[in-house]
Amino acid sequence: MDYYKELGVEKNATSDEIKKAYRKLAMKYHPDHTKGDKAAEEKFKKISEAYAVLSDPEKRKQYDEYGANGFQQRFSQEDIFKGFDLGEILREFGFGGKGGSVRFSFGGGGAPFGAGASAFGGGRSPFGGRGRRQAAPKGADLVYELGLTIQEVAKGTTKTVAIQQGQKVDRIEVKIPKGLVPGQKLRLAGKGEASPYGGPPGDLFIQPYLLPDPVFEVEGLDLTVAKEIKLTEALLGTTITVPLVDGNTASLKVPPGVNHKTRMRLAGKGLPSLKGGRPGDLYVRIQVQMPKKLTDQQRRLITELQGTGL
Repeated sequence: MDYYKELGVEKNATSDEIKKAYRKLAMKYHPDHTKGDKAAEEKFKKISEAYAVLSDPEKRKQYDEYGANGFQQRFSQEDIFKGFDLGEILREFGFGGKGGSVRFSFGGGGAPFGAGASAFGGGRSPFGGRGRRQAAPKGADLVYELGLTIQEVAKGTTKTVAIQQGQKVDRIEVKIPKGLVPGQKLRLAGKGEASPYGGPPGDLFIQPYLLPDPVFEVEGLDLTVAKEIKLTEALLGTTITVPLVDGNTASLKVPPGVNHKTRMRLAGKGLPSLKGGRPGDLYVRIQVQMPKKLTDQQRRLITELQGTGL
């Protein structure tokens, strides 16, 4: 839920602007005015939750810092409405007389809010009856960008990462499984930030990126390597030796008449899959080497070939 959007205010709205917006919406959606309209009741719940957060400087600061999703993960309904006296606020807006009751409850089982009592005190939730005590929110998750060579991706490796935790630096040894390519993350449970509320720590996510390689080009799990051959080899065919990412080599038969920049595939010789699926392929890009200068003998022979119609 976007609290600012619910109240129809900008993110830089003042506390007076927020209060004015809530008062206007409360007058419109309060059950005293909507007479059993369930949609209006839901809207009233949402604007009241938004006001409970945005009217409290500390809660608003946390909401702005973590965003809607992060805030909801860290704060229970009980946390949101802690110290928020809806009954008193509604009486200030003209709902219920002095010493009377605010004749409204959120959800089934909730009693009306009595005058002078906290609307959410005693563990009571605005969303029905007595709320259960919820676990303290976890700490923030962290993302660590880690550079890997394609050889490390192919074989797996162990890395030590340094994480700043307050005033200290934690050094964590991380086992990188083979096949961890960009676009995937490795989760280390409980290695994120500590919870400021006494809850469990967040998680640490290792996000890899590939370091440049002088031999191989990478696209997903597929690799490409360039190999030069002579003009005569392109015409007559040849067999070449191709480097593999694991340090070994493979033989590749190049057929006669191969064109410049032809790509030939070695199936399954690319990077491994993280989950044990089909590995990528290795593509060999044939570069036909054209001589820049001919010897007299070469020129004579090529001229003879030209005469044969080649």
